[in-house]
Amino acid sequence: MHSIEVIREPMGFIFGGLLVDFGSQSIAQAGRFQPVDFGLTFCRVAPDLGEGDLPLKALALEGASFLRQILERGEDKVIGVGHGRTLAAVVEQMPQTPARKVQFVSLLGGLTRKFAANPFDVIHRLAERTDAEAYLLPVPVFANSVADRAVLMQQYGIADVFALARKASLLLVGIGQVSRDGFLVSSGMIKPDEVAELKRVGACADLLGHFFSADGTVLDTDLSARATSMSVVDLRKHRIVAIAGGPAKVTALRGVLRSGILHGLIIDEATAQALASDKPGTTSGRAKNKGRKGK
Repeated sequence: MHSIEVIREPMGFIFGGLLVDFGSQSIAQAGRFQPVDFGLTFCRVAPDLGEGDLPLKALALEGASFLRQILERGEDKVIGVGHGRTLAAVVEQMPQTPARKVQFVSLLGGLTRKFAANPFDVIHRLAERTDAEAYLLPVPVFANSVADRAVLMQQYGIADVFALARKASLLLVGIGQVSRDGFLVSSGMIKPDEVAELKRVGACADLLGHFFSADGTVLDTDLSARATSMSVVDLRKHRIVAIAGGPAKVTALRGVLRSGILHGLIIDEATAQALASDKPGTTSGRAKNKGRKGK
């Protein structure tokens, strides 16, 4: 196991030689601890705002700051976006930031199984805040079958949006936990009995319709085969930044981090502490997955 020391500095952690920002606020307590190197190129830790189990405001403020900086820099012309409560909160905190040369594109279908609109799809809100072009995938998150997915992905307009998503230089995503009260069930994306099946095969985390075990393995499931998103092979070719936190997501975050699929992470302080105090028995990060093709 390769571990690295993380030291608190006035502006953040030194994480494997990288400064891990603490955003605009200072951290009250000093100390040091030993996390596993997950192969991240950067990590931003949002200060604890005392929100309890769901640090949405802290994550949203830090995520909005990151996205605003990305847009002002202007290097990323196509940005892929997932959906969920956290990303929706990020967009709500975004000030008006003109980015007319940027294209935002959905990375996953934006409809529930009943073809109702996903209330946490953020593409339209991003367009309003930035005056940028935005492209939605008007299909369910999970098709009824693999054959149905193939038909949907070939439809006029859908294939074009999918092709644009593959051109994105930055993917901004959330991470979900696999549970009966999780986002996938509450939003009508999957059924409770499908959660039971996912848990049976060891799934603890969801990222863009793909499921991960606690040790970072990408699981080959019927649901992920029906997900209207890029394959894991394609996802690994992109720069992926996740925004996630809260005690309920510690296991899910750890699983996704161990997969080595992430390049960057925006997380709240309490969850970062919980992850850092963990001492897993296996090597994690990209080193573990070097040469691994995924799904």
